[in-house]
Amino acid sequence: MAPIAQPLRIALAQINTTVGDIDGNADAIVGGVRRARAEGAQVAVFPELAVNGYPPEDLLLKTHFLAAGREAVDEIAAEVDDMVALVGFAEHAEDVYNSLAILADGRVQGIYRKMFLPNYGVFDEQRYFQAGESPAVIEVNGTTLGLTICEDIWEPGPPASDEALAGAEVIVNVSASPYHMGKGAERERMLVQRARDNLAYVVFCNLVGGQDELVFDGYSLVIDQDGELVARAAQFQEEFVVCDIDPSTAQRVRLRDTRHRPTARSRQAVATLAAVGAPARHGATEIGGPRAKPLEPGPEVYGALCLGVRDYVDKNGFERVLLGLSGGIDSALTATIAVDALGPERVACAVMPSPYSSEETQEDARRLAENLGIERFELPLEEVMSAYRQALAQAFEGTEPGVAEENVQARIRGNLLMALSNKFGWLVLTTGNKSEYSVGYTTLYGDMAGGFAVLKDVPKTWVYRLAHFRNAVAPGELIPASVLARAPSAELRPDQRDEDSLPPYDMLDEILEEYIEEDQGREQLIRRGLPAEVVDKVIRLVDLAEYKRRQAPPGIKISPKAFGRDRRLPITNKFRG
Repeated sequence: MAPIAQPLRIALAQINTTVGDIDGNADAIVGGVRRARAEGAQVAVFPELAVNGYPPEDLLLKTHFLAAGREAVDEIAAEVDDMVALVGFAEHAEDVYNSLAILADGRVQGIYRKMFLPNYGVFDEQRYFQAGESPAVIEVNGTTLGLTICEDIWEPGPPASDEALAGAEVIVNVSASPYHMGKGAERERMLVQRARDNLAYVVFCNLVGGQDELVFDGYSLVIDQDGELVARAAQFQEEFVVCDIDPSTAQRVRLRDTRHRPTARSRQAVATLAAVGAPARHGATEIGGPRAKPLEPGPEVYGALCLGVRDYVDKNGFERVLLGLSGGIDSALTATIAVDALGPERVACAVMPSPYSSEETQEDARRLAENLGIERFELPLEEVMSAYRQALAQAFEGTEPGVAEENVQARIRGNLLMALSNKFGWLVLTTGNKSEYSVGYTTLYGDMAGGFAVLKDVPKTWVYRLAHFRNAVAPGELIPASVLARAPSAELRPDQRDEDSLPPYDMLDEILEEYIEEDQGREQLIRRGLPAEVVDKVIRLVDLAEYKRRQAPPGIKISPKAFGRDRRLPITNKFRG
């Protein structure tokens, strides 16, 4: 007779790793192991590729990088006693694998290799990794745990189903699942379904933190065999979740639900990688753990942007950031996010009025800087613009003033910001939004000049939504009401308005979402009731601006399809619509 599984205490270490910082990541993992032991956990779970950081990209082509990671795994293993630690790392064997090390009794007891390697969107895992060949389980004090890594559990069948059929009452998934709007709720629904399908607990430990364009949202979960929430970690912050589960409930449910018995007889062979004793030191009497409440859409996206800025700045060693503050909504939101992410003492701004800048916008820029408590530089453009006019007078002789002259102003501003960056070693934040990047309503070497594009994946309509959200939670008015009420304008010529050149942003963002994120064609857009002439104009602008976007700084991904890693189109391209 099989023994009845006893309650199991599991620790989910939702940590913020840094790609390539093997020593720092290993220190964080060892700290998590020690904390898990102190809190009586029998199993400690860490994210995917926790040792190396995710995604390591072409670092995986360096054998010394892989060797350093494996050496760190062995050093971590030496710290694991009277418990089990599941730690993700890049394994170099006859090939390179995305692997999960089972650590116990001071050494590596076994290794599971990821079977499904995603190669869509931001993922390039088939470029680097060989796929694992078989599901695997481990036994801890009479409980069988199935092992999976990220994409393995998004697949509705094996390896998780084979592990459950082999007796796993708990399916563990270590993950580095990147964020986009609503991803946490989407992922939770999927994991609930996997738990129900397999009649097993699902223990999901996700990475948290920013890595270049990507943000990982945490949101680690434990779900029981009925699909009920047992524990949930917070979003966008490191957290250590200790949760007690009762695997015997899965055993009881399986006795009553016989649907899987015929399949179990023909299941794929599943390897048992380790059988480990991890004595209970917790005396658990109640099943469950903390349950963080998911964020609403506005604070969720805002939290992702703040985390993305903070980690990009800190992990790349910048002390301060700098941006141009125009008095418009985009720069106002960018500055506010930067202050919330870094603190006002690490943010500076430059107010750079031209002869076409209104007094109202300049005063709004200064008032916002005061509200935020950030350092301000005053850099008037008129004399510099005059020098440019004189330098270009002969070349431009006989032509009418137009876009070239307007863009000179933007490029002067970009040059001044980069001079300050060069002088003080500060990172320049660009302020353009996704709507503008989409249609090329940006100036190369002007407002695109900088090191990090905070709003690059944020549509204009969402810029307003986020600004209103931030004002609503501020003590008093943070972003001046006049900034929110004013019609958007680049202020590069008299009485200029964005809508002189572009459709209304509500309509523009609808077209852009369908064309860029959903890959809808011209006829499909028109059938949705959108004006044909507007659709044609927007498609043309989007396609023509591809060369500009290739030269844009990296920015934070918050949509299902961001420019850069997600959307890859040729610059030289005759296909339209």
